[in-house]
Amino acid sequence: MTAESLPLNKDLAQPDNSNHTIIQLEEIGKFYGRDHTRVTALDNISLTIEKGEYCTIMGASGSGKSTLMNVMGCLDRPNSGRYYLDSLDVSRLPDRDLAVVRNQKIGFVFQQFHLLPQMTALENVVLPMIYGGVSPQERRSRGLEALEKVGLGNRVNNKPNQLSGGQQQRVAIARAIVNNPMLLLADEPTGALDSQTTDEVLAIFEGLHQAGITVVVVTHESEVARHSERVIWFRDGRVVHPYLSPEQLHSVVD
Repeated sequence: MTAESLPLNKDLAQPDNSNHTIIQLEEIGKFYGRDHTRVTALDNISLTIEKGEYCTIMGASGSGKSTLMNVMGCLDRPNSGRYYLDSLDVSRLPDRDLAVVRNQKIGFVFQQFHLLPQMTALENVVLPMIYGGVSPQERRSRGLEALEKVGLGNRVNNKPNQLSGGQQQRVAIARAIVNNPMLLLADEPTGALDSQTTDEVLAIFEGLHQAGITVVVVTHESEVARHSERVIWFRDGRVVHPYLSPEQLHSVVD
């Protein structure tokens, strides 16, 4: 079965507005290998993120940040514990339902833009809606609107090799928000960008946050974290500081 044939599950699509917690992790464990080769990536993580928060996750390389992001994004399953996304226990969902959750509730932005080189900006942006079964007319309308939001309304017919790195990342952001997700997950989204373009991308994230989207960014850059409201500090697969303010970053010793 292809992603294009996935049904739209209305129970998964509708948020539970009676509960303001969007992410609830309960004793999440994730390991790779076994016996003497076993490596623990996440060590009994318990964490909550409220709807509308703008958080960054920081820590040294190999501390488990990206693994946590993959679990939050339903791209990987924990070996133990429970993960509730908008009150739904996604840690036990079948793969097919997980695909629906990812498509309807979550937008992803990565350091590498993952744009298809043979497609235009608009064609790249509308891809998630193809998988969701949205009509061609609505796909085009929503795709154009998303590109306008990131300041690329005049670049809809350009292919990735005709765009700068910052413009490609903005196309990727437009693709991430075209399905109106409640949660935007970004893994080192500014790692390949210069400082000016980084500021432009972070301004887009701030605008999305102000519009009510929950934003979670994995980064190793303090300047990126200072744009958020809350910093979650990781060390050796554990959350050691769950509620740092950006102003407290200087006091963290890794």
